[in-house]
Amino acid sequence: MASESDSNGTVTVSLPNREGNMSSKPPVWPLDGSGALTPPLLTRCDRDGRQDGVCCKDLKDPDSRTLIDPDIVRDVVIGLSDGLTVPFALAAGLSSLGASKLVVAGGIAELIAGAISMGIGGFLASSAERDHYHFMRRHTSARVQRSCIGEMEREVCAVLVPVGVDEKTCQAVTKCLRDVEFDPEVDAHGSSSDQEAQLLRWKDQVGLTPFLLKFGEGMEEISKRRVYMSALTIGLGYLVGGIIPLIPYFFVPEAHEALVYSSIVTGIVLLIFGAVKARVTGAGQGAGGYIWGAVSTLLVGGTAAAAAYALVAWLEDS
Repeated sequence: MASESDSNGTVTVSLPNREGNMSSKPPVWPLDGSGALTPPLLTRCDRDGRQDGVCCKDLKDPDSRTLIDPDIVRDVVIGLSDGLTVPFALAAGLSSLGASKLVVAGGIAELIAGAISMGIGGFLASSAERDHYHFMRRHTSARVQRSCIGEMEREVCAVLVPVGVDEKTCQAVTKCLRDVEFDPEVDAHGSSSDQEAQLLRWKDQVGLTPFLLKFGEGMEEISKRRVYMSALTIGLGYLVGGIIPLIPYFFVPEAHEALVYSSIVTGIVLLIFGAVKARVTGAGQGAGGYIWGAVSTLLVGGTAAAAAYALVAWLEDS
């Protein structure tokens, strides 16, 4: 195994890659003057110095909930919320006409059309967000290409200084990111040892451009899979939520009587859905948070249903 020594007397030992071969740019772990091995930053841990010997990663927070991906939660909330409120409001409004068959026919028609419409809306919204990201990436990349190092340092400082990073460190970060984005060695050498670096660059995940987009503009790329998943999640959420208020109308012939059962079932589901939503989003802090999430969701659905029922009843009387 090859080793080198720099001007400070630090010895670096080349490590083999995954295939066991020595690459032209091997990762190294430095050895100090006493011969002790200094681990890389990502592998350092102070648990040996702790009295309990526990790594900080193993320390548990009092609130140890595992939250779901917020994008998925957003789509589920959009689909279920509209599915529980809109068909229920429509069914409540049509209940003033007296026949459950009419409510079922109108409710199913609205449910199918609404699910398709909501799914297409989610697809178009995610696609527009994805297109906007690609436009901003081209715009930011062109700006990075033509800007001097001083302008890039100012932009990096504008992102990092407000969170407590000093200007000297900002300059070092700018230089590192700029070197990664404009590294000529990756383009000049196509050796297998640089395949991982090329893969990162091809994925557009390194350099000043993704840094400014993510931390400066607060934007991240949306994958094609996410676009289709958003449409499917919103559409299915609307379909599942919308069928619940219609269930009593399948078994009770009188719409006014079925409306009572539908209101009870939908109210219970809205309360449960509001509490679960507060749980998975992290909004619920104690019993009060869950109660408020449940009650607020019930109020939204109840208000929509009451407004629809009152409007149809008023039109029928007039």
